[in-house]
Amino acid sequence: MIETILAPAEILAARCEARWPGESAEYRAARTALLAEEIELRRHIEQVAEQRRALPPGPEVTREYSFEGAEGPVTLEALFGDKDTLVVYTWMFGPQRERPCPMCTSLLSAWEGEALDIQQRIAFAVTARSPLDKLRAFAEERGWRHLPLYSDAEQTFSRDFGALAPDGGDIPQLLVFSRRDGTIRLFWAGEMDDSTADPGQDPRGAPDLMPLWTILDSTPEGRGADWYPSLTYPTK
Repeated sequence: MIETILAPAEILAARCEARWPGESAEYRAARTALLAEEIELRRHIEQVAEQRRALPPGPEVTREYSFEGAEGPVTLEALFGDKDTLVVYTWMFGPQRERPCPMCTSLLSAWEGEALDIQQRIAFAVTARSPLDKLRAFAEERGWRHLPLYSDAEQTFSRDFGALAPDGGDIPQLLVFSRRDGTIRLFWAGEMDDSTADPGQDPRGAPDLMPLWTILDSTPEGRGADWYPSLTYPTK
């Protein structure tokens, strides 16, 4: 295998010809230095994704999990459909909640617009512990039409895969399962929690799943420390 030798990020950044009306020499120098770091970040994201894809076979899923979907009961295996990979997001909307987690909901609202594209490549499901009618009622309120929602009313799946806290609360989780030669395995799951958080930051995964933060991270104000998504907004 021939190893590709990459040009140093600083050289690539210096080659960039982007210039903006009225920019100062100070701004250009700082922006070019930042561009080199952005190139390094892009490369590291690719490196981490490659390392993830190279994981050895994960634990086999031997238990038969059942969910309630729009068409009735469905097993975890059936959620794969004709795909070999299944992504499951556990929505923080357990039976103890009158309303779902605003942060989860913000994320799912973004994925609503991507759901059909996602399902061209892989199988995709959103599970929550509340009854299906409750999930679908909120989806209608939010205007969701494409997210595949499933109730884990038995809570066995949520418990086994880290979506149920000891106190009965919800834990958001992204789970990736593979099916090869009829065997279902956990391929990858988010493992960042409070024990892995850096000072002053929430225990988010990397790369961050929320398009919201991708936008806000590019602004002078950043994410902020006293702001939170809302479940409802005034309509014009």
